[in-house]
Amino acid sequence: MKKIPTMQFRRNTGLQYFQIFMLGLFLVFTGLPAFAQDEGEEVEAPPTDRPVRSTFESAMIMDNQTVMVPIKNTFEFDIQHRFGTLQNGFEDALGFYAPSNIRLGFLYVPIENLSVGFGFTKTKRLLDFNAKYALLKQRKSWRMPVSVTYFGNIVVDPRKESERPVYHKSDRLSYFHQILISRKINDRLSVQVAPSLSHYNMQLDRALKNDHFAIAVSMQMKITEVMSVIASVDQPLSKYPKFAEGDTRPNPNPNVSLGIQLSTSSHAFQIFLGNYDKLVPQENNMYFRGNDYQDDNLSEFFGSEGFFNHMAKRFRIGFNITRLWNF
Repeated sequence: MKKIPTMQFRRNTGLQYFQIFMLGLFLVFTGLPAFAQDEGEEVEAPPTDRPVRSTFESAMIMDNQTVMVPIKNTFEFDIQHRFGTLQNGFEDALGFYAPSNIRLGFLYVPIENLSVGFGFTKTKRLLDFNAKYALLKQRKSWRMPVSVTYFGNIVVDPRKESERPVYHKSDRLSYFHQILISRKINDRLSVQVAPSLSHYNMQLDRALKNDHFAIAVSMQMKITEVMSVIASVDQPLSKYPKFAEGDTRPNPNPNVSLGIQLSTSSHAFQIFLGNYDKLVPQENNMYFRGNDYQDDNLSEFFGSEGFFNHMAKRFRIGFNITRLWNF
């Protein structure tokens, strides 16, 4: 005799789906790639319909993530470094002696298409926990023209209450959600668009809101087998009004980055010029003010000396190093 499901069972099932959704959109879709993989084991896909390989050479592209998830059982170690701005020139060794920021990250791929990791950041001593899941993979045919990956993190601000106000333990938390959509145009060119949402449980800046939307556009152009030109633009979408005349403009500013990438099967090194100085995405998207031109003297700015001085105040050298091991 069949057992009729109880209401308690239905409530528990709904709660489980709700929790899964809140943890991240990528968990909702974990079954889809799994079914495709099972089918692929039974019937081998024709050469023209196989997944595209190496859309990007690294899981990061300067200040952004890419759709790439390393293969199963891969361990990755990341070093991200941002020097000071170039405004003092060689006196500051192009920002080498200026205050800098660094992040050490550790990542592992326990199952196919899913990576989990954590990292430590020097500025604010932030601790981040992150996950990335490849939802869809571009295929050589037009059956799937793009790759889609979810990236999310939870960041903990562990500073003492004397350094920042804390009313509840949850005030220390912030979150970041991003959908990465990319296409490998040809063997040399790959492009990516990535809308994102940042959320802070406690907003210390009264002019800002708890949620912030942004979008990033990135590009990789291969020059040789190991060298690529990389570029990114990060554009905030949320706007915030001034409270009163004379208030500092609260709106975050965009970021422009341009660099060179050297990569092998187990290493990637990126060196670039960019604006962002922080190494946690929600910190950059919500709080970056380094490109504010409102106090500039435009006549000086468009002069030859003024142009380079103004640019030097806004750009800094950064680099990323990734090392992969497969077990």
